[in-house]
Amino acid sequence: MNNKASHYIMNRNDFKRIITNRNMRILTFLLLLIFANLSAQMSSTLLQKMEAGEKWPVLISFKEQATFNEWKSEWPKEQKGHYVYQQLKETAEQNQQAVIHYFAKRNISYKTFFVANVIHAEIDREAISFLQAQTGIEKISYDAHLNFQFPQTDASAIMHQRAPEITWGIQQMNVPAVWDLGIKGKGIVVAGEDTGVKWDVNGLKSKYRGFENGQTDHNYNWHDAIHAISPLSGSPDNPCGLNVKEPCDDHSHGTHTVGTMVGSTDEQLFGVAPEAQWIGCRNMERGNGALSTYIECFEFFLAPHDLNGQNHNPTKAPHVINNSWYCSLEEGCDTSSYPIMERVIENLRKAGVVVVVSAGNDGASCNTLKHIPAIYEESFTVGSVRQDLKISDFSSNGPVNNYKATRVKPNVVAPGSDVLSVLPDGNFASWNGTSMAGPHVAGLVALMISANPLLSGQVERIEQIIEETATRINSDFDCWPSTGSSIPNNTFGFGFVNALAAVEKALLVVDTKQPEIAGLKMYPNPAKNYINIELANANISEISIQNIYGKEIFQLKNPSKLHRIVTEGWQPGLYFMTTDGSNAKSFIIEH
Repeated sequence: MNNKASHYIMNRNDFKRIITNRNMRILTFLLLLIFANLSAQMSSTLLQKMEAGEKWPVLISFKEQATFNEWKSEWPKEQKGHYVYQQLKETAEQNQQAVIHYFAKRNISYKTFFVANVIHAEIDREAISFLQAQTGIEKISYDAHLNFQFPQTDASAIMHQRAPEITWGIQQMNVPAVWDLGIKGKGIVVAGEDTGVKWDVNGLKSKYRGFENGQTDHNYNWHDAIHAISPLSGSPDNPCGLNVKEPCDDHSHGTHTVGTMVGSTDEQLFGVAPEAQWIGCRNMERGNGALSTYIECFEFFLAPHDLNGQNHNPTKAPHVINNSWYCSLEEGCDTSSYPIMERVIENLRKAGVVVVVSAGNDGASCNTLKHIPAIYEESFTVGSVRQDLKISDFSSNGPVNNYKATRVKPNVVAPGSDVLSVLPDGNFASWNGTSMAGPHVAGLVALMISANPLLSGQVERIEQIIEETATRINSDFDCWPSTGSSIPNNTFGFGFVNALAAVEKALLVVDTKQPEIAGLKMYPNPAKNYINIELANANISEISIQNIYGKEIFQLKNPSKLHRIVTEGWQPGLYFMTTDGSNAKSFIIEH
């Protein structure tokens, strides 16, 4: 018996000598791979990372997702935001309880996200085993730090050398013609998810929603999703710090992009919507982000909260978010991340928020548009052109063929080469990249909603108008399955954005429901040769009609209970009716 035992031990030792450390790692990896395939819960990237180390940052996604069965497209933005927020919150709370209880019991730090029903945590092998046994978990993904490749810069450029008053992109988009109508983005909130923003720089400070009447309040207007130094940054010292309570930019990229959306000074006009307000969230630590930091900022924008992360308020959500970043496959965002981020974008849209995304800078040839979130059908993806409206040589082209059905991308193109904007030190710089193109379109969205508030929350209609009014441009080459002469095509999408045409079409959008001025009915709407007015309220003493420029074109004093206004000969377009100087209601005149 002892001889048998000795013989067994000797063979086991011989086996240990034969199997090298490298072979053991390969064997372990293969066993994990087989186990993962059976459970279908761990991403391939996480399996690779588990070869070494004892803890791994992960994103845990749950199978059950919120449903929005009662959602209606005609709801106003505020109603959509509240409804989507409540549905997401309830779903996450119901699904995440067991995992949260386990993490709390083992003193594992974690952060929950309702926006896509996921949890971020740094866990060990024991926790992995626990999560593998949970039937409600869809996937466990490695939450990698990602290095963002910043745009090319021209440090020698200053504003007066390039454009004495207005940047070329704003001129080329026909934005000044929109400003001439008195439309500059007033009443609209844009958001920047990026490296942060230097909030008090000249040209941006007065447009920050957290700065009103000389008073500063960063609650609901700023969030920092950077809680740790990225191992990719190469230095433990971040110039902003971590978890900062006021807007700060640790790279300059975020300040530059926000400037393109809203920036202006008394001397220079470089923002598309200079009367809009902005809010911000830092999702990258000196250009190094992770899937969880991107999601955290999206969640903040869906339902902004105070500086302590409490008291979410969907009514403070922005109208549009600019996303001049991407998450690449090579840098850690494997295919397991695609559905998670896609759900986030879908939920923002359901909440009535337009999500503008830069196409990427992988070159103007076929199939280079391949990173999330630009690849999604739900993202409004923007490529870049030069001053001569040729495609920028860095601008990524479609089609998207690495996720779901092959689709044409980008949606449109905008100025992205040699774009001037402000930096944190107050100086101006000319940068190149689709990062510079995206904020031009986000600014255009602000102009459109400011021109016609009925568009607020109507994401699909806003995007449709921008596409329909874009200047068509054919590509010099084909990218299967579309040709260069197709509209849309995989180089320019539907074409180069035209601000004036988009705003003019936005002004034609009317509320098709019966007017709700107390005691007054107005029909038909749209009208042609006449419009009928029925009055049940004898207190109405005056009816006035103004055109889109605010000029009064019709006045009726002491109207009768039933009155017909002849509109034959009026210019087609949008008009506003008021009673006794208030209660404005829009209607449209057609040919």
